[in-house]
Amino acid sequence: MTQTLAQLKDYISAGAAKIPADLVIENGKLVNVMTSEIYQANVAIYKEKIVAIGNIEAYIGNDTEHIDATGKYITPGLIDGHIHVECSKMSMTSFANAVVPFGTTSIISGLDETISVAGLEGVQEVFKEIEKLPLNLFWGAPYKTPYTIPKSTIAFNIDSDVQETIQKWTECYGIWETVREAVETQDEDTLKTLVHAQNNHQPIFGCAPMATGLKLNEYLASGVRLDHESYSHEELVEKARNGMNILIRESSVTHFLAENIRAVTEVNAAIARHVSFCTDDVTASDILQKGHLDNLVKLAIQAGVEPITAIQMATINSAEAYRIDDQVGSVSPGRLADILIVDQPSSFNVEKVISRGKIVAENKKISEMLIAPIRSDLFKGQLKHELTSEKDFEYKVNEKVGLATVQTINSQGAFVRKRKDVELTIENNIVQPSPEKDVALVSVLERFGKNGNQALGFTSGWGLKKGAMASSSAPDDNNIVVMGVNANDMSIATNELIKAGGGQIVVIDGKIISFLALPVGGIMSDLLPSEIETGEIALRKGSNLMGSDLPDPIFYMSFLPITAIPYLAITDLGMVDCVALEIVDPIIKISSLKG
Repeated sequence: MTQTLAQLKDYISAGAAKIPADLVIENGKLVNVMTSEIYQANVAIYKEKIVAIGNIEAYIGNDTEHIDATGKYITPGLIDGHIHVECSKMSMTSFANAVVPFGTTSIISGLDETISVAGLEGVQEVFKEIEKLPLNLFWGAPYKTPYTIPKSTIAFNIDSDVQETIQKWTECYGIWETVREAVETQDEDTLKTLVHAQNNHQPIFGCAPMATGLKLNEYLASGVRLDHESYSHEELVEKARNGMNILIRESSVTHFLAENIRAVTEVNAAIARHVSFCTDDVTASDILQKGHLDNLVKLAIQAGVEPITAIQMATINSAEAYRIDDQVGSVSPGRLADILIVDQPSSFNVEKVISRGKIVAENKKISEMLIAPIRSDLFKGQLKHELTSEKDFEYKVNEKVGLATVQTINSQGAFVRKRKDVELTIENNIVQPSPEKDVALVSVLERFGKNGNQALGFTSGWGLKKGAMASSSAPDDNNIVVMGVNANDMSIATNELIKAGGGQIVVIDGKIISFLALPVGGIMSDLLPSEIETGEIALRKGSNLMGSDLPDPIFYMSFLPITAIPYLAITDLGMVDCVALEIVDPIIKISSLKG
């Protein structure tokens, strides 16, 4: 989004009507998110930017293109304030094909999953990729990688020395997802990064679930500007009252909007001016079936929020929170011409999408299918791990026959993981998973060829009766995660991913039931969103055949390595106590059954 002196002079001349507009939108009603007004107004666009609103007669030339918006409403393009695009399993091109038709024209992302598999060179390739897409990327440099504590294995680590350089990139708009635990423990390297940010006038983006009282004040003292993780509306209100900009998250696995929006509908409507939206982690299936940010606007309106307020929450509020309102977020002169034409604010059906002055989608269809670039070796999926055997997925102990009391990662939804102690049998020195007691074995294998780490643990809450499922898309480190109640199926699933260079898979009784290849870095695909949706549906059906009735078992499983979510996780280092931030032994006690 750099600009030359010649381009600036042209825009100034176009603003003075000395150069005719390329495109005008006429006869529509403008939803002015800056002043909370809706009124009749026209819009003039020159090249990629808006040059006038209101009376635009002076801007029309012989070659100016006209769009008649009679009976329609004109709004800014929508902004997703916090999204891990890679977790959608869609490449940036595929993702743009999915979300742009629903009106999303800007995203804020850290590309942290890309960094974990392809480093900063990979990020630079994504920057080039998105230049050709009708989607703006405002990149926040991850405060560190990996996020995991203790530090798990990834392809590239960001520290404060790296931050000192990348914060000065023209593509950098802030510091991405600074977790509260790093501030609380006064992690020296994190604090150096925050000092760099403050000296470079870079906003600091946060991640502070359940932070209240002293912990919130401690966190805010570090300079964090905004947060996207409030588990209750009371928490959101406290954060807003203490000066934070808040994002309400409505993802494919965490549905927080209904609870969080109560801060606006029940506590204080004025809070809305500092609240915006994000989807964080979404699937192709959800986008194609429900929409993207437009769906959040509709949900907010259905919850009782005034339509213009809901539109502000999806546009200008996010732009102001991230200090990018000089470029996007409103239909105003000098901003990028990212504009939607909708039927009416209350129903918010997006009929036409304009990105940087060009019509790019109509009636939920992309005008021209976007084609991904040829992938470099950085993104050609290669999982650098030796092929496994059944024995690699057996939890061995010294006792030949007996009972083992183990602590399991008891999943109660994707982001609620509590400890549950279960007694399992030991046979031939192997602690046995138990479908009857709802206990599966879970393993994480390092995939970057650095140390060959493999961790084993136990998990419950999945309802698995047979088989195994595995994924090489697994934030925050994107190592291979495999779960099952059959060691041979776990080995087959893992080996198929290694041979394919990445993907997600379900194996039952030695047979592949469903498989979605993810060849772009081992975590993404360039397939059309509809093709990825087909793969997701097949994977869900496969995991249902394993016995699980969770909404999306493989997607849920992929989050098990995230150590920022209480209370237990598993990485290639082992099972992690997410409160104490240390590796713990899954085995609590072993009892012999020898007579």
